[in-house]
Amino acid sequence: MIRSALAGLVLLSSAPALAASRPRYGGELRVAHAGPPEVGEPALADTPMEAALLGLLTRPVCRADAGGQVHPTLARELTRPVPQALRVAMPSAASATALARAWTRLSSTESPSPYRALLYPLRGEGRQVTSTGATLDLALAFPWPDLERSLCHPALATPPSPTSGPFSAAGRGVLEARLTWPEGRPYLDRLALTATDERGLTRLWAARQVQVELGTPPDSDTLTGAALYATYLAYSPRKVPADFRQAVESAIDREDLTRLFVKGPAVPMANLLPPALMPQVPRARPGTPPAGASRKVTLAYDAALADQRAVAERIQVKLHDQGYTVALEPQSRAALRSRQARGDFELMLSAFLLPPIPGPALAVVLEAGGRRDLLGVELPPIGALTDAAPRCAKPRTGPGARPFRAAHPAVRPGARPARGAGGDGAGAGRPGPAGARGRLAGPCGSLGWRRKTMSPTHAADPAAPRKDRPACG
Repeated sequence: MIRSALAGLVLLSSAPALAASRPRYGGELRVAHAGPPEVGEPALADTPMEAALLGLLTRPVCRADAGGQVHPTLARELTRPVPQALRVAMPSAASATALARAWTRLSSTESPSPYRALLYPLRGEGRQVTSTGATLDLALAFPWPDLERSLCHPALATPPSPTSGPFSAAGRGVLEARLTWPEGRPYLDRLALTATDERGLTRLWAARQVQVELGTPPDSDTLTGAALYATYLAYSPRKVPADFRQAVESAIDREDLTRLFVKGPAVPMANLLPPALMPQVPRARPGTPPAGASRKVTLAYDAALADQRAVAERIQVKLHDQGYTVALEPQSRAALRSRQARGDFELMLSAFLLPPIPGPALAVVLEAGGRRDLLGVELPPIGALTDAAPRCAKPRTGPGARPFRAAHPAVRPGARPARGAGGDGAGAGRPGPAGARGRLAGPCGSLGWRRKTMSPTHAADPAAPRKDRPACG
């Protein structure tokens, strides 16, 4: 949350037509926030707070407004010379090379990012992106009308550099405005950022040492924008007992978990995608599985997220009643993503900032669930729909569940399938070195929650119009 009427000045850029009414340029704004002191790799800075801070220093090639229209930011122009190709014109050859390297790095063999799925419609699955001079020519393997909007995701931004964003770093916690930013120079001359915790925010505000706060508890739990920051519980079926899913489903109540252990506003998520992208269909919780011998499992979670620690501790308590001893293992986000890609885990809490479009959001979740093989099954039929409304509805009602039920015959059609891959179906994970497979067991494995936040465009660009709902959805 942003506390202060001055918040609108943080990134607001000038427009000549509004010169008569705009505030005067200049000045320093003191901002306190509950994020990390420094934000680095865009593909890992995907919490709403980190994406907002990152948007001060770097941007993706474009931003999408509330109506779904795409506007270039870092790029000079995005055009389609032919329907099956997108041309991205950058300011310089150096910026084009940096962008191509950043996108190629998403598919690195050491730690592939789930956001590489946003480039899957490109030829070669987006594994190798190259530039020619100041231009990137992106050829599509199949029709994908949502490509431009997918490229607006903040995880596809280039690493911060002196020319990549509206502000540039000028010392620890100090950002100075770039007078030559293509969208217009920021009104402010500089931002003085202070990283702290919630108590620190309260103390600094009470002492009038800051003018804007980011990350303060909201006055109410009312959602003011589309909730797109989704958290899932992933598990490896070959490393946990066969009745583990039933034990989780019967022990955990999503509503209680969201209301009591997640900072609001947040909503529970009963299906693969959040309510803004997929209608939620509640299902009855199963009965408790028969008692067995005590079993030990390890739950990894993001050490930087207090919400995940609270949820992990609650899972630990609830599964104890089911005969499980759950060891908690805090990890860095980079380590979590690497382990998830390898299938090197038993249980894991994973959170992603999803695009505000059902098709690309489905792609990210399939990738995160280790079912990259299903991208070639699910995405082409979605991209073949030229009209936006049917294309947005396809991931909700299309054939997504059928391949999953075929791939997991043990999941009865009438049963609640494990979520994490497919229209509403289960997500099996990537085979690991030892043949282990990970499965996204429901949005937070029957514990999914959705945190209120801005859309990816809004998280990276607080000056953009707030999206009360996705343009299609």
